[in-house]
Amino acid sequence: MKRKTFSLGTDMCKLHLSRFLTVPFTTLLLLFFMICCSEPEHFISSEQQRADVQNDLYGRMSVLTEGNLFSILDKKIPQKELEALQFLYAYMPLGDIVDYTGDYYLDNIKTSFKAKKEMPWGKDIPEREFNHFVIPVRINNENLDDSRMVFYEELKDRVKDLSLYDAVLEVNHWCHEKANYKGSDSRTSSPLATVKTSWGRCGEESTFLVAALRSVCIPARQVYTPRWAHCDDNHAWVEAYVDGEWHFLGACEPEPVLDLGWFNAPASRCLLLHTRVFGRYYGPEEVIEKTANHTEINVVDNYAETAKITLSVVDSVGNPVPGARVDFKIYNYAEFNTVATKIADENGRSWMTAGKGDMVIYASDNGIFGYQQVTFGKNDSVFIVLDKKSGSLGCVEYNIVPPKENVKLPEVTREMRAENDRRFIYEDSIRNAYIASFVDGRAGVYNSEYDSDETLINSIMEKSWGNYPTIKYFLNYATENGRREIAVNLLKELTDKDLRDITIDVLKDNLDYTIESENETFNAYTLNPRIANEMIRPYKQLFRKIFTEKQFEQFRSNPKNLIKWVNENIAIHDEMNVRRIPIFPTGVLKAKAADSYSRDIFFASLYRSAGGAARIDPVTGKLQYYWCSEWLDVNFKEKDDSDISTEKGILVADYKPSSTLEDPRYYSHFSIKKFNGSTFDLLAYDEQDPGMDVGALYSDLLKNGLTLDSGYYVLTTGTRLADGSVLSRMIFFNIEDGKTTNVDLVMREPVDGVKIIGNYNSENRVITDNQEDKSLLQIAGRGFYLIGLMDGGSEPTTHVMQEMSLMREKFQEWGRSIIFVFPSQEMLNNFKLKNFKDLPSNITYCIGNEVMISEAMKNMKLSNNNLPIFMIANSNNEVVFISQGYTIGLGEQMIKVTGKI
Repeated sequence: MKRKTFSLGTDMCKLHLSRFLTVPFTTLLLLFFMICCSEPEHFISSEQQRADVQNDLYGRMSVLTEGNLFSILDKKIPQKELEALQFLYAYMPLGDIVDYTGDYYLDNIKTSFKAKKEMPWGKDIPEREFNHFVIPVRINNENLDDSRMVFYEELKDRVKDLSLYDAVLEVNHWCHEKANYKGSDSRTSSPLATVKTSWGRCGEESTFLVAALRSVCIPARQVYTPRWAHCDDNHAWVEAYVDGEWHFLGACEPEPVLDLGWFNAPASRCLLLHTRVFGRYYGPEEVIEKTANHTEINVVDNYAETAKITLSVVDSVGNPVPGARVDFKIYNYAEFNTVATKIADENGRSWMTAGKGDMVIYASDNGIFGYQQVTFGKNDSVFIVLDKKSGSLGCVEYNIVPPKENVKLPEVTREMRAENDRRFIYEDSIRNAYIASFVDGRAGVYNSEYDSDETLINSIMEKSWGNYPTIKYFLNYATENGRREIAVNLLKELTDKDLRDITIDVLKDNLDYTIESENETFNAYTLNPRIANEMIRPYKQLFRKIFTEKQFEQFRSNPKNLIKWVNENIAIHDEMNVRRIPIFPTGVLKAKAADSYSRDIFFASLYRSAGGAARIDPVTGKLQYYWCSEWLDVNFKEKDDSDISTEKGILVADYKPSSTLEDPRYYSHFSIKKFNGSTFDLLAYDEQDPGMDVGALYSDLLKNGLTLDSGYYVLTTGTRLADGSVLSRMIFFNIEDGKTTNVDLVMREPVDGVKIIGNYNSENRVITDNQEDKSLLQIAGRGFYLIGLMDGGSEPTTHVMQEMSLMREKFQEWGRSIIFVFPSQEMLNNFKLKNFKDLPSNITYCIGNEVMISEAMKNMKLSNNNLPIFMIANSNNEVVFISQGYTIGLGEQMIKVTGKI
């Protein structure tokens, strides 16, 4: 009898029964049904969680009916990949649904599953960590790109034979080869753009590292201190999930071990540390907030000593206020900045865990508000009384104290440190060689026949860094088409970061499809493609195809027509884009949907495409169009077609200069906020590029009068002391139409003078930059001097150099020696490659030795040898000031000390 082979057809397998003819028929029948009816492998094993995803997804699909946005979900896709897609679409920000194709997300998912299969640790990554910290593509507010696919191919062979722990370290070394720290505005470049540029601020470096780790199936997340407690600024780094625990590391700043970075000490002084987890999250961490896009969790317990405060919100007669908004605020950049928001429960209660230091808790409900200073670790429970409203005047002073340092450092042997330093220098050389290649590539762009300013053209090219081929090609294209002058005008309007990552299609779109006019606002607010902090994509050509010239003329002749069109055609879904990540203007048109912020960007983009001038005001954030030689506010809620000019008044602040602070600066010393009916919104008075946190001077802003919209305001001032504490002051005032309001700008000063806090040997010898062997005393002479024990240009060092550049004249007026001592010639060379500009001329660069660092540690009782270390000392070996590591505002602190000695 001839044996027959049967095939049971499923997509999962084929069973050849001829192998099993000796098996009883009933067993074969049972096996048949097991195979045919077996459950497919799920992306999420919990049936309830899968149901939650389905419900959340269907809720979105029911309202986003334009643009065929979910068509990828109708394709025949393996079950596990389909569920992963559904998970992404259920929670991604609105713009990610609109601006990127389903095939793009499917490629990312396939690469993630491939990495999970091929990486040796992939099988051991738990489902929860894989789903929330590997699969999601978005990390911050960056433009999404193909980095996952690119990085996987470059990294997989480099890490495949390593342990998971060592793979994390190795990926960070690879990132350091590609990028280093450089301050910039708040828009986050994509990971591939960071590689192309070779620079990134901390948010970009950490986005880059998270993307690289996820590409090889290592769960990773970006951790933020929304604001430091002990100094002005914030910071971001990375946590990676290794063998069941989260470990931290500084992005693009490789160390020999995990849980080590220059920020160990400042992190131990944090009040709050958080991370945003994609979607609904069921992890063990404390939840701060749940939104339609993410779950925000508090991880400060991993870094600092913490305590919990329970609070009750009550009205003026003591009744609980359920549903009240509760803002937890940290003093930073001369304001009390909201770092977390909660909603009071049905009993008017809420709570928070934070580092053991001072916050201000602000609560509000229906226009009534109250606030109180609290100390975590001292106050267990507090009452916030809602007893103030718009128009309430008064002055409040708080002495704000940050948490104490309680740094914990992992062990690093001398051999481990030496090997890491060796690799660090080698990786710097790889990156520096790449940067050096830009010089030749940028050459030959200046054209004397068309360009009147060679310095301007060279400056544009230098700012473009690794994006110089794009800018070079664009200028040649414009020259060939007889439009070089307008092309240069366009490039002049772009920010430094735009020059580093803008694409040729954007530049051509705005050169070729901008409707020209002689209006004085043309270059900045019609030709310029940038509206706010969005990633720029082409839109003018598309808008000119979709809208008729008649419609454009109607928009130009009366912008009210455009306001009406937007109101009638664009649905607003703020709840789907909680973090206000901008949607491309073309995406808004495609979906006929947006959040309010993206709607404003869309309006300005469309009005510019029609030949008008529009902007989002950089100070107030209000959408405006230029009409009859003035900027008018757009109000989408206003039904009346008549033009309404906003009522305005004048604020004059009187300041009496002190010996240490002649001219206060916005963000550093004072800030202004306007009441919005619930809380106060910061006005952004930037001196240079928005987002760089360098504010305008008092003399330029408030001395002779500042025009403000009518309303209720608070002026906050703060004096940051050397230990990180702050002497703050808030004064509330009203601005009335046509009237001038006078207030005093008061900078509170400490009563204590300069004290001797330790000693340092001025006979320590160094090798100067011109190879002379000298003592510190020989360089500085008798009296005081400033010494910096330096590294090659880490993020803390970069911040201090930027501050010293701003205060160059002050340091030079002091007239004493500034001595920068580096542990090696390689470190000094790396520092010079950072090309810090406008540093004080009284700096002497030297090479020292480890003894100088160890002496500072011993004599000044430092807990570690982290660099940089700055000291103000004298020839009698007396130290009156010391700072180690990360301290924003250090330049001003040192100038204050020099003014008292």
